[in-house]
Amino acid sequence: MSPRRHQAREVALQMLFQKDLNPDVSPDMIREQIREMLENNEQMCRFAWSLFAGTIESQKMIDQKIESVAANWTLGRMPPTDRNAIRLGAFELLYTDTPHPVVIDEALELAKSFGSAQSASFVNGILDKLVPSAKRAAPKASPSEDDQPAIDAAE
Repeated sequence: MSPRRHQAREVALQMLFQKDLNPDVSPDMIREQIREMLENNEQMCRFAWSLFAGTIESQKMIDQKIESVAANWTLGRMPPTDRNAIRLGAFELLYTDTPHPVVIDEALELAKSFGSAQSASFVNGILDKLVPSAKRAAPKASPSEDDQPAIDAAE
């Protein structure tokens, strides 16, 4: 796990959480907070923004997929931290080249850091059901693969 990319994912999760609880927060405010939290590291700011913006842009589709596999759970019943860790992980699984073991490991670490004692197993159970079959069939990722850019996001 790349510590820097993990930090960018933490910031993206925090911004998704903020947007979830305060839908009127402006994109400019989110960008500024990302810059401050990542100390203006341009590469990490771009990566965090691409995760945040991609998740928000794809949220309707992501939410439908989550609810289709989350037996007996609606998004509204999920704790906000878990809901957003799942959304972030689902975005990476469905829309990026990041290998699924890396995505799931990162989502579990975020759930452990920001959620409850049960969050990691809950997040894992849902994300595992969302892994696209093409990704599941791909060779396992080596730890160094997380250091490669998975998204070339336009700002």
